[in-house]
Amino acid sequence: MTDEELIVEFAMTRLDHPDLDIEEVAELVVRRMSPDRVLEFASRTLASRNELRGALIPAAVEHVMRVVLTARGPD
Repeated sequence: MTDEELIVEFAMTRLDHPDLDIEEVAELVVRRMSPDRVLEFASRTLASRNELRGALIPAAVEHVMRVVLTARGPD
């Protein structure tokens, strides 16, 4: 999944759940993913933090948040 595809997925989920904050929307996006994709996203977060292990879902959510906030730019 490219960052652009992830942004679109996030935006569509946000439209469906406008009352949730962005971290909750990111978690919904992650929970809809395949286990392989969740593992991929979690591993990206752990690699960027130079960690060997961490909780799977929170690490994947952190990756989604990083991509979304980077796309939003400085605010």
